[in-house]
Amino acid sequence: MAFKLRETRRPIVGSAGVPPATAPSGAAVASRFALDADEASPVPLIAHPVYSKLRSPLILGHKSHADVTKDICQLLDHKPGRGWWISLSISLVLLIIGVVATVHTVMTGIGTWGLNRTVGWAFDITNFVFWIGIGHAGTFISAILFLFNQKWRTSVNRSAEAMTLIAVMCAGLFPIIHMGRPWLFYWVLPYPNTRGTLWVNFRSPLLWDFFAISTYFTISAVFWYLGLVPDLATVRDRTKSKLRRAFYQVLSLGWNGSNRTWSRYETVYAVLAGLATPLVISVHSIVSFDFATSLIPGWHSTIFPPYFVAGAVFSGFAMVMTLMLLVRRLMHLEDYITRQHLENMCKVALLTGSIVGLAYITEIFTGFYSGNPNEIFLIINRGLGPYAWAYWIMFSCNALLPQLFWFKKLRTSIPAIFVLSILINVGMWFERFVIIVTSLHRDFLPSSWTMYTPTITEMGLLVGSFGLFFTCFLIFLRLFPVISINEVKGVLGYARH
Repeated sequence: MAFKLRETRRPIVGSAGVPPATAPSGAAVASRFALDADEASPVPLIAHPVYSKLRSPLILGHKSHADVTKDICQLLDHKPGRGWWISLSISLVLLIIGVVATVHTVMTGIGTWGLNRTVGWAFDITNFVFWIGIGHAGTFISAILFLFNQKWRTSVNRSAEAMTLIAVMCAGLFPIIHMGRPWLFYWVLPYPNTRGTLWVNFRSPLLWDFFAISTYFTISAVFWYLGLVPDLATVRDRTKSKLRRAFYQVLSLGWNGSNRTWSRYETVYAVLAGLATPLVISVHSIVSFDFATSLIPGWHSTIFPPYFVAGAVFSGFAMVMTLMLLVRRLMHLEDYITRQHLENMCKVALLTGSIVGLAYITEIFTGFYSGNPNEIFLIINRGLGPYAWAYWIMFSCNALLPQLFWFKKLRTSIPAIFVLSILINVGMWFERFVIIVTSLHRDFLPSSWTMYTPTITEMGLLVGSFGLFFTCFLIFLRLFPVISINEVKGVLGYARH
């Protein structure tokens, strides 16, 4: 009896949007090998799982492909529980506060803020840079870790991508409001000169921010939506509601799960990941140029681009950990978002937090080493001046507390991770506040020194931005799969004995 090894290519079977069980994670085309006895019916060979004593399973509970589909899709099938409605109510209240503050600002003017002739930037730009930084973790997790073939990203990339889009939307509101006449925001668009000469000032940081944010948002939105398409087809085939089926039918773009469809999908996904990767570096570098291209002490520094990028990834991962811990607990996804995922994110936070701490020390060193009295005064003023409390909150939360992640016991402790992730974001917000306000409130001319105090309107805008963020994220949880079904199925055999 002669045996021959034959490769056969078949359409993907099973639930739409589900890659073949024998394919490695991210593979587009499933190559099925079978041993034939005298051209008998082919019998597919099951690929051996990857396991080692040095590795931990990424998905717990010995889930099958059907279990993954059921566990994630049922979160959309059931009606939202009491916890979701309570969370949405709180978020909507915060959002309404922000809307009232925004309307008051637009109707009255930015004189309702605590700005003065010395401190022209404060809460608005602080919030803008903060939210831009929050949006960096999603692209980092989805694009860079995908290109480096990091399997653990599969359980958190979907929520991180959604977080990126929402955070960028929150960030984009503050420059528009700060214009004073937000109804003319379209003037920053370099559209054809139908109204006379070109009025766009390409040397303005405001224009740089516009191009950076619009490009980043566009690529991130396409990247996020493309990854959703296979899962939307899965939900489409399972849902019983005609309205929801029609909704997912349109969004799934006629996905049929064939080999050709998967091949095209994986090709485009890899290309978009390659395009999105430089944006992680470029976007926050451009935001840092808003400060670094000026001559103000504390801003005029070449360390700002890498410093801002590391801080953005640092704060973004902290926000991802905060959200994932809440989603993991409230939606009962402990088998999919494991302590291993959280530990890996803690390691990234430790690395980027150490880079941020090094940047703080480098700023102090270069300031004194330069011999510039203005730079030396700025450093002393930050640490010992009237805003010293903000500086030391920033330094403690961003440079000292992340060092606790060196201990594995804390990296795997859910309460410790939750508290530290919140404190890191508090510290990162104060970092932007310190950079902006302490560099402005005491400038070259002592007669113009002044203090800045935020008004209730500015506090309302800050609260409203968090309300918008959490409202949009809660709606995302009800409309789309919170975990990538097709990518998780590709890592079920990882380290499984």
